[in-house]
Amino acid sequence: MYRYALLVLLTLFLQLGSLVSAEATSQNIRDDLGKYFQNYQGTFVLYDEAADQYTIYNEEQSSIRFSPCSTFKIPNSLIGLESGILEKENERTLLKWSGKQYSISAWNQDHTLATAMANSVVWYYQEVARKIGPERMGYFLQSLQYGNQDMSGGIDRFWLQSTLTISAKEQVAFIKKLYQNDLPFSQDNMALVRKLIILSTEKNVIFSGKTGSAMEDSKLVLGWFVGCVEKDGHRYFFATNITGSDEAFGARAKEISQQILTELAIL
Repeated sequence: MYRYALLVLLTLFLQLGSLVSAEATSQNIRDDLGKYFQNYQGTFVLYDEAADQYTIYNEEQSSIRFSPCSTFKIPNSLIGLESGILEKENERTLLKWSGKQYSISAWNQDHTLATAMANSVVWYYQEVARKIGPERMGYFLQSLQYGNQDMSGGIDRFWLQSTLTISAKEQVAFIKKLYQNDLPFSQDNMALVRKLIILSTEKNVIFSGKTGSAMEDSKLVLGWFVGCVEKDGHRYFFATNITGSDEAFGARAKEISQQILTELAIL
C-alpha cells in the first residue's frame, strides 16, 4: 500500500511538473526587442495562434492599462453595427460633416464607416457613440470585458485620453476573439470590421491594424498599434504601445510593430 501511494504521489508530481513546464514555454519574453523602443517606454505583445504562444517585450508594461484612443474605433464600429446605428449590409453609412474645421483636413467632409476608419475620424465615431447611448454602450463594454469599462468620462469622450483604459494584453485578447468570431456580435458584423482594418495584402500576407494616439499639453505622449497578420494559414495577433514626453504616437507604434514582426519573420 505504501509503495502504491508513493507511486501515485510520484505520478502526480511528474504531471504537475509537466504542466508547469508547458505553461512556462507558452510565454517567450524578448528583452532584446528593446532596441526598437529607443526614447520610449513601451511594450509589444504577440500571440501566435497555431503555437499557442505569447511573445512579449516588457512584460510589466504589457499589463498596464492606458487609454485606447483611436483603437477603440474597432469595438465602437462593432457596437454601432450590432445596435443598428450603422448599416449592417455594408460600410456605406454616411454621416454629414457639421462644417467645423479640424486640423486634419481629411476630417473636413462627410464620411462613411469605411472612410472614417481609414482616416481615423474622431467626430464620426463620437456621433456614433452618442447614437449608441450610454446604456447600450455600457452593456457591450461589460459583455466584452473591455479594459476597465469606465465610461464616466462622457459618452463621446471616455476613450479619448479619458476614463476608459485597457492593457496591451487585453487588446490582444480582444483582437483574438474578433478573428475567432468569439465576441457578442454577428459573424457578418465581425467580418465587416475585420475588412475595414486591412492595411495591405501584399505577397499573400494580410496585414491589419489600427493606430491610436494621445496628446497632453500639445505633446504626443501615447501611441498604440493593434492588429493581426494572416500568413500561410496562420494568424498572429499583436498590440504595441509606447509612451514618452513627446513624439509617442500611433504611426510610430505601427513602425515599431512592423520592425518587430519583420524580425520575427511574420511580415
